[in-house]
Amino acid sequence: MGVCYGTPDFPTPSFTGRLKSGMKLTISSSSSSAASNSHDLVVAHDNLAYGDGQILAEHNLTDFSFAELKEATKNFRADALVGEGGFGSVYKGMLHGREQSGRRKTIIAVKRLDPEGLQGQREWVTEIKFLGRLSHPNLAKLLGFCQEDGNLALVYEFMPKGSLNNHLFREGPTSTLPWDVRLKIAIGAAKGLAFLHNSEWKIIYRDFKTSNILLDQSYTAKLTDFGLARSGPQEPETHVSTRIMGTYGYAAPEYVATGHLYVKSDVYSFGVVLLEILTGLRANDVNRPKAKRLLVELARPLLSSKRKLKTIMDSRLEDDYSMDSAFQIAQLALKCLQGTPFKRPSMTEVVEELESIEAASAK
Repeated sequence: MGVCYGTPDFPTPSFTGRLKSGMKLTISSSSSSAASNSHDLVVAHDNLAYGDGQILAEHNLTDFSFAELKEATKNFRADALVGEGGFGSVYKGMLHGREQSGRRKTIIAVKRLDPEGLQGQREWVTEIKFLGRLSHPNLAKLLGFCQEDGNLALVYEFMPKGSLNNHLFREGPTSTLPWDVRLKIAIGAAKGLAFLHNSEWKIIYRDFKTSNILLDQSYTAKLTDFGLARSGPQEPETHVSTRIMGTYGYAAPEYVATGHLYVKSDVYSFGVVLLEILTGLRANDVNRPKAKRLLVELARPLLSSKRKLKTIMDSRLEDDYSMDSAFQIAQLALKCLQGTPFKRPSMTEVVEELESIEAASAK
């Protein structure tokens, strides 16, 4: 989960029950007007741009028992821990006997809500409401959930390559992501966002960042952690007003300043991630001088020429990349980082431009 700037807003999913008393939640999967009017499947308008994306009429998630998840993670053993966040902790596990995707043994990731935490209960429902019904090659697959005696958990397919964040920023003499892999990841993540924005729900992701981009065995990018997502504005509205939530350094300036959330607020966050992919520098780093803590402020003056850009390119790439392609991506990042949301490109346009850059660099 991202860092909250205020109390969570929760306009769409409905739930009842007192979690800490052990009572179960009642999850409504058709709380939005768009969802209630849907047919069996709502398919993205342009499969060439967005892939085979669908919004299912109802989720088909497995209701796991807490005992199953304890067995799968060896009682949430410390050496099974693979990540932590505002929601709670994430553990790697193995399902035995439950057939998932045609397999009798399935490696899973279990995100367990911290029962003492201040975040997570509403985000848990939101994750099910959105990711439980969304299907796309560039979205993480939610397999199921657990709600038993006050224990809340979400069960995902396991992503063996971890997050983009880990690859870009881990310390030590480890290998870095090659240039072509970085391009592939950027395109996959862009397709995931394009699908969300162009779906019938007009979903605003609201917490797009490198730690929410997971990678499968072939480095296919899959977006995860939909706890802050929400349905976008309906015509003729241009934005939704909401309490400010997200992660500092990625959130769009108009959202931070006013609480007005646009579909293209996600595009700004994508621009920040493009800068991280180019430079290997964090979006927000307190170890940098105060005026340069935010990567956008550090990098923006250096994106206007290839010579300046080269000074901040990730040195671990060791010049094994196309400077022409890098400069084109830097210019795309600048478009995404426009201060006014209406001046930013759509994610459809971003996908098209990135694929054009990839095709040219492959020649």
